[in-house]
Amino acid sequence: MQDDIRIRPAAKDDAAAIHAALKALAAGMGAEGKFVSTVDDVGRHGFGAAAAFEVLIAEAGGAFAGLCLTFPSFSTWMGAPGIYVQDLFVADAFRARRIGERLLQAAARRGRASGARYLRLSVDVENVRAQAFYERLGIRHSRDEQIHMIKGAAFDAFAGEGEP
Repeated sequence: MQDDIRIRPAAKDDAAAIHAALKALAAGMGAEGKFVSTVDDVGRHGFGAAAAFEVLIAEAGGAFAGLCLTFPSFSTWMGAPGIYVQDLFVADAFRARRIGERLLQAAARRGRASGARYLRLSVDVENVRAQAFYERLGIRHSRDEQIHMIKGAAFDAFAGEGEP
């Protein structure tokens, strides 16, 4: 049943539910050991005047069904702002109800209302199911770029501890 699905912006008191969903997402990918975020991290960085991200929550019949976590992006080549989807999660009990699609559409609408002209995301290379889902929605794999990252102690050393 589609009409009992409600999508709303998350509030700080949703931090525990958001964290639990992100933890379940990591577990579903077999990446529990990489997940070090805490409920406090979600609450501290996701809400307030300088929030680092925004979350939309899907509820079905009043129960938590999924989330879409985004943050602003900017393309110098396009000369336009966009949104980056960091995490999309739909609880197993609510799969096959187009909740993921609806969350992405809601995020795109919110982004467009703020001036965004594109949506970007990355998909784990082994998550073939998610890749097919995004392709079905028209969100295509970009063969023009690759994501690179530095983190932890290597990031701290690269940034030069104590230097601005």
